[in-house]
Amino acid sequence: MDLTSLIGTIIGIVAVIAGQILEGGHPASLLQITAALIVFGGTAGAVILSFPQEQLMDAVVALKRVYFDEKIEFREIITELVRYATKARKEGVIALEKEAKNASDPLITLGLESVADGADPKLVRDLMETQLTQMEEKSKGAAKVWESGGGYAPTIGIIGAVLGLIHVMENLSEPSKLGAGIAVAFVATVYGVGIANLLLIPLGSKIKFKDQKSFVAKEMMIEGILSIQAGESPALIERKLEAFILKKDKKAEGASQKAPA
Repeated sequence: MDLTSLIGTIIGIVAVIAGQILEGGHPASLLQITAALIVFGGTAGAVILSFPQEQLMDAVVALKRVYFDEKIEFREIITELVRYATKARKEGVIALEKEAKNASDPLITLGLESVADGADPKLVRDLMETQLTQMEEKSKGAAKVWESGGGYAPTIGIIGAVLGLIHVMENLSEPSKLGAGIAVAFVATVYGVGIANLLLIPLGSKIKFKDQKSFVAKEMMIEGILSIQAGESPALIERKLEAFILKKDKKAEGASQKAPA
């Protein structure tokens, strides 16, 4: 469980409710079914219309990465690649074909099989980098779905507010109905701005942030496989790959600085 994601979500929602109470309002006044239907339903409709089904599914699956940590052990990956390098030196790269079936990652499997088949180093790099690029595009697409929802929600909230005011104007002669219309108008705006800035946009940012670590691990795998193919010593390969541990931290820091304020 990623406690920062869980705590951040809870704090954001609780802070709004607590502020409402401190201002003398009642939490129940924020519960407007009509406003929720307009904002949540309208935002969902706009997002679904904007993206293909596959990308929408990727966005839903990415929520698991936001709230649950994916364990990526760089040291274990380095140890695995060094073991393959040692085996290749002793038995030749053809021996990697059997090892590929038990590799810890599909990208490593692809690389080992390509090397064992005697593929050109440039082709091996291209194959692996193409797969990595596809993964990165998939991650960006998932994040964009949530960020787009954060862009639509405030506007849908304004639509809800206008609809509420239209209802108010239609019932000026009946004061008893004015309160409900005004409530829908203001609560719809709160819902739109609230879910955009407390949930949707942060979800997109967190997906990109969390996936950076995975991408650095993939880059390390590519470098390790190419080093094995080049016949470099296991000790040298280990030293080269250890540099990616520092790169992981720098990339994560860079992703954090690019997150929307």
